[in-house]
Amino acid sequence: MYKHSTYWEEVFRKISHDKMAWVSGGLLGLILLSSIFAPLLLNTDPYRGSMLLRLKPLFENGHILGTDELGRDMFTRLIYGGRISILMGMAPVIFAFLIGSSLGLLAGYLGGKTNMIIMRLMDVFYAFPSVLLAVAISGALGPGMINSLIALTMVFIPQIVRVCESATTQVRQLDFIAAAKMSGASSFSIIKVHVFPNVIGPVFVYTTSLFSVSMILGSGLSFLGLGIKPPEPEWGLMLNTLRPALYTHPTLAVLPGLFIFITSISFNLLSDSFNSAMDIKK
Repeated sequence: MYKHSTYWEEVFRKISHDKMAWVSGGLLGLILLSSIFAPLLLNTDPYRGSMLLRLKPLFENGHILGTDELGRDMFTRLIYGGRISILMGMAPVIFAFLIGSSLGLLAGYLGGKTNMIIMRLMDVFYAFPSVLLAVAISGALGPGMINSLIALTMVFIPQIVRVCESATTQVRQLDFIAAAKMSGASSFSIIKVHVFPNVIGPVFVYTTSLFSVSMILGSGLSFLGLGIKPPEPEWGLMLNTLRPALYTHPTLAVLPGLFIFITSISFNLLSDSFNSAMDIKK
């Protein structure tokens, strides 16, 4: 007997059968869990070093991935660094999703002057490249984790607003929205019950594609000295501090970049899996 499944049940069914989603999700889960439970898994202090042990190669003196320029264990700092780097990748996008989707729903559903004010304001930020805007805002606010989170959130809000506004405008013109208005439903009820469930799909897929971009931008700000400040373990900051060792100890210098690459590509592959699973036309 055929059992009708809802849209979201079908989405999760496709995701559960997607090998790429399992691989990328497994890598992200491994990196995230190992960084969260690093104090339980590792007995090495990520801040403690020794100038006598600086820039030791791989597998020397009990250091699996060697030591950095201050003699601190690279493996420990890379694992702990996942906390901040992944936070910089996910938190700004989540905040931008909450703010941007709300503004996009209002602009798309209400239209008129409300749409014009919100969208023209977003166009001011959208006119600048993401990297330039992040550097400008972070430079104006100053270095630090909170300021970097604010800068990256402001970068992604206009992008999410435009996607959500476009999807909302299309849904607003459908017949069931007109029927809901004629039945006397309030605008809040229509947006909550009828509009939001129909626009969350494309907005969610687009939002997931920003996680890797956010993490790379966050690491880039730290690399430029506009993000996380020393001695915190963060992959972009570690790339910056290990630059002088690029020619003498290239393996050590590229390790933070390798972690950034693996994490960002995992985010991208997982986003592609969601995009494929949520493709209604397919």
